[in-house]
Amino acid sequence: MGCFVSKTTPGAGRETAPPSRPSQPSGEGGGVGRCWSRGGGKEEKRRRKGEIAVAAAAAIGKPKPGHALRAQLGWPEWLSAAAGDAIRGWTPRTANTFEKIDKIGQGTYSNVYKARDLMSGRIVALKKVRFDNLEADSVKFMAREILVLRSLDHPNVIKLEGLVTSRMSSSLYLVFTYMEHDLAGLVAAPGIKFTESQIKCYMKQLLLGLEHCHNQGVLHRDIKGSNLLIDNEGVLKIADFGLAAFYDPTNGQPMTSRVVTLWYRPPELLLGATFYGVGVDLWSAGCIMAEMLAGKPILPGRTEVEQLHKIFKLCGSPSEEYWKKSKLPHATIFKPQQPYKRCIAEKFSDFPPSALSLVETLLSVDPDERGNATAALNSEFAHGYLTQFFTTKPYACEPSSLPKFPPSKELDVKLREEETRRKRSSSRRGNVGDDKKKTQAHDQGIRAFPAPEANAELRPNINRRRRMPQPNAKSKSEKFPPPHQDGSIGFPLNTSRKGPVSFGVPDTSVASSLVKPSSPGISHSGFLGNPIAARRRTAGKAAVT
Repeated sequence: MGCFVSKTTPGAGRETAPPSRPSQPSGEGGGVGRCWSRGGGKEEKRRRKGEIAVAAAAAIGKPKPGHALRAQLGWPEWLSAAAGDAIRGWTPRTANTFEKIDKIGQGTYSNVYKARDLMSGRIVALKKVRFDNLEADSVKFMAREILVLRSLDHPNVIKLEGLVTSRMSSSLYLVFTYMEHDLAGLVAAPGIKFTESQIKCYMKQLLLGLEHCHNQGVLHRDIKGSNLLIDNEGVLKIADFGLAAFYDPTNGQPMTSRVVTLWYRPPELLLGATFYGVGVDLWSAGCIMAEMLAGKPILPGRTEVEQLHKIFKLCGSPSEEYWKKSKLPHATIFKPQQPYKRCIAEKFSDFPPSALSLVETLLSVDPDERGNATAALNSEFAHGYLTQFFTTKPYACEPSSLPKFPPSKELDVKLREEETRRKRSSSRRGNVGDDKKKTQAHDQGIRAFPAPEANAELRPNINRRRRMPQPNAKSKSEKFPPPHQDGSIGFPLNTSRKGPVSFGVPDTSVASSLVKPSSPGISHSGFLGNPIAARRRTAGKAAVT
């Protein structure tokens, strides 16, 4: 059995800080030094030292007051010891007051369930997180997500309602409001095409949520369709803060570049940037906006090399000034020999003009030119584009006026695609020889090599990597670096680290029947998804993921 956690009411079951040490008397004759310096000072010292020694001996082995209180409330020691700050001020409730109904989502390290709160009758979402051998680092990693969620309070950001934990297992449940849809499921659902006013409604809510996160010093770092949840009232909420991090724009600290699902990852992260800000979320928002307008993902790369090539072909390659000022770690490897011309306006000529101007701004290759969420909402003129998206007709509709879609999530899309593949496979069972050839061709396709054009352009730089030794695999637990090393799933921020770059971003990318490339985040091989290194290892060694 476990326990559900909710916020306490004032004075009810709240942790209290240990009493402060009584202050020494002030004034004449009250100081410690004065007491010890006159009349029997040595004897007084010995007496005091004895009392201190007795008290210290009695305290050995006793838990700290906070630990003891959390244990009384029902928190398991493995969680209390590693994530005390994250659960402070919360009280438990027994887990048998929840009933699982259905599985509605899954990732590399978590599953999401639709459940019923048996006490209130409400439908909620339970996100079950698994830990590897109760390692403190993995628990602290989850603690950061909890701390981030507790710092946010906005209608367009998912609200953490509580926690469920068990004394008998190493799992933790996060409790959220249940949302019927996610944007990825709606975009890929047959027969659904958003109008301009509906897209404005969703984008306005997304930017309002991002504005709140950024004002609170939080970078989401994984904005994509499956992390944008929508209820039957049309309200959009940003969810899944597993890769989120606190940041201070006035005092930049290095962070890992191994964040954001591949199709929505900005070029500076692909080039190895470790100092970045709100621009990473705004780039992802631009990809989402263009995806809603186009009806499919606009940058479906299969590897980091191909992803960067697609970005340069669409958005243009960075200017010489940007290459010089950014000093990005991988600039010498991926800088194209010939500059690419920006062609967003030509590629998406059917987009409404006001929408195109905002897409142009959000998909600026230079992150400084993307502005911020407030500027996008206020239709400010920035870097050559007047973003009048929200101030021109048709205006954004009210969320409550949006159509009532059937429940649709990314998992539903994946299940439909798996069923289609299963039927196709069963219909070909009679021809084993042809099946074998087709399977080999399919496997070669999902190995995620760059497109031929990208490979030809970048091969001179990639060939330099062929002479680099291939590192050894790391344990699974290294995918959960401690928060002080920037706890994104993937690898700790340590440029001297030996071993492979691990791509642990969950495979929850947008799925669409219109897009053939496989989902991002599941087929990276070696350093930076190096296709040459992947070929060399394919015969005798599986790629590290």
